[in-house]
Amino acid sequence: MMSLHQRCHIAEAIARRAGDVLLEARQHGDFGARLKRGEELVTDIDVQLDTMISQALEGMFPGEARLTEELAPEAMSRAQLEGPLWIVDPIDGTVNFAHGHAHVAVSIAWCHEGQPQVGVVHAPFLNETFTAIRGEGAWRNGHPIHCRQITRLDEALIATGFAYDRSARPRQLELAGRLLMQCRDLRRNGAAALDLCHVADGRLDGYFESVSPWDMAAGTLIAQEAGACFSHYGPVPDTVPDALYSRDMLVCVPALQASLTSLLAAQ
Repeated sequence: MMSLHQRCHIAEAIARRAGDVLLEARQHGDFGARLKRGEELVTDIDVQLDTMISQALEGMFPGEARLTEELAPEAMSRAQLEGPLWIVDPIDGTVNFAHGHAHVAVSIAWCHEGQPQVGVVHAPFLNETFTAIRGEGAWRNGHPIHCRQITRLDEALIATGFAYDRSARPRQLELAGRLLMQCRDLRRNGAAALDLCHVADGRLDGYFESVSPWDMAAGTLIAQEAGACFSHYGPVPDTVPDALYSRDMLVCVPALQASLTSLLAAQ
């Protein structure tokens, strides 16, 4: 049976290969950008990388289930989510990629029993690769990383994001406004996986948003293995393992979890 270290090594190699495609595509500048579901930006590179990563994973791990943004976004049963499962975002930060920003990543997680066990987030334009193995720590470019140990909310730099669905934005803005009055400042960087990694290495002190599983599976493991807390400020349905439920998600340094949860959950 393949070890978690072997899985992590293979996932990192695949993510780096995908990152090379992104670097080359940026040089050529023609992404075939268009809207899907009427409002969400997608590029030909998203689909190309999703296919490439899926084929690579199938070749190395034949028959293991995959949940990917472009090719298999439908909901899965709890039984499927608790089995061996790869969760992939070929480009986290598609809008950033299409507009020439660097905050872009390839995210790959391997999950078992409803928990991410291996996480890889590769940021090709920043030349940074974040990895984690459950119970063994988190790394950036091979060096151990840890979240900051702050205790005051007014010293915290917090990040969030906004949905493509404009009807969800008033609530998101209201939550952001609550925190902006209490923390040092807010950031909206446009790639959840990288924001979670930046909580892990101390560049951020917290991240909250409602996202999709492929946005957070790898990043939450990396943050947790670096000492951060993962929780929700809303209810978690019984149909989804807690660790893979991506709505109303909060990842932050331990001392701020109670105060942030209270602010975000308040009616």
